[in-house]
Amino acid sequence: MRSPRADHRHRRTVQSIPKRSRSPRGSGELLAEEIISAASELLLEHGDDTAVSIRAVASRVGVTPPSIYLHFEDKDALLDAVCARYFEQLDGEFAAVADGVDDPLERALQMGIAYVRFATSTPVLYRIAFRQSAPGPSKVDEVLSASAFTRIATTVAELAAEGFYPESDVGEVVLELWAAAHGVASLMLAKPELPWGEDFRLAETLLRAVCLGRTTLGMLGLDTECDDLRTWLHAQHRSPDGSDGG
Repeated sequence: MRSPRADHRHRRTVQSIPKRSRSPRGSGELLAEEIISAASELLLEHGDDTAVSIRAVASRVGVTPPSIYLHFEDKDALLDAVCARYFEQLDGEFAAVADGVDDPLERALQMGIAYVRFATSTPVLYRIAFRQSAPGPSKVDEVLSASAFTRIATTVAELAAEGFYPESDVGEVVLELWAAAHGVASLMLAKPELPWGEDFRLAETLLRAVCLGRTTLGMLGLDTECDDLRTWLHAQHRSPDGSDGG
């Protein structure tokens, strides 16, 4: 049996939560979105996930903690949903920069730059999105396989259709481009004092080098030896009459 003091603490806790009007029938998804938004706000305000507790989120939304558990099993499940929302927003950024860009090579580059810009503009959410998660498929995996990186894969497949590299390499190329963008974004966040240049100049140069370099290897063959690559490169610098270009 709960003691009178415990009863008093319980009443005080319940009273401290702002009362929320009863949600209309069928509004469960709306409440879930409010919960995700509240968790995201707490992350941005505090800079890490230590302040994101079920009780804190419930207080922010204006519901009791049990209402949170109706939608999310625990804090990890809630953070997983926050990360899934983050990648949905990233897909929106990809769609915006890809709109009207017919050249798939330029489109791949612009999506890579959009990735870096988005990551560095939301560092807290970016770090949380790539935190170590439990083994097995997650909500984030579902979103990634159906949105942002499907968009990249479609662009890379267009390049393969043009003959830049074999169609069998599409999956590898997507992963390589993602690794390049992720790497430069992570380094920019970890070492912002390095000379990155104005308006992401160095990041763009790196991503352009990866995009163009991978297409060159795709045409020459991934197993091309360094000496063969050097010979090919020297040939590109020769003038049409066969003499060395100045």
